[in-house]
Amino acid sequence: MVPVSYFFVLSALLFFIGVFGFISRRNLIAMLISVELILNAVDLNFAAINRIVYPEALEGFFFSLFSIGVSAAETAVAVAIIINVYRNYHSDQVNSIENMKW
Repeated sequence: MVPVSYFFVLSALLFFIGVFGFISRRNLIAMLISVELILNAVDLNFAAINRIVYPEALEGFFFSLFSIGVSAAETAVAVAIIINVYRNYHSDQVNSIENMKW
C-alpha cells in the first residue's frame, strides 16, 4: 500500500512543473501541455483526498472523471484556437497573438 503523502508530493511536483512550464514557455502547445499537467495534479489530489476522508466512497474519483472530461473539452477548444492562429500568422508563438489586438 502506497502512503497517501506520496500522492500529495507527486501532485505538488506536477503542479509546480506545470506552472513553471506555463510561465517560461512561449509556444502555445507547450503552454497547453503545462495547463494539462496542472489539471492532472488537481485530479490526483481529488483521488488522494477521497482516500483519506471517505475511504469507502467514490466521490473523489467521480470528481476526477468530471475534471478529465472538462480537460478534454478545454483541450479540444484550445487546439482549435491554436490551429486557427497558426493558419493566420504561420507561427505558434505567443508573440504572434499580439497582432490580434485592436
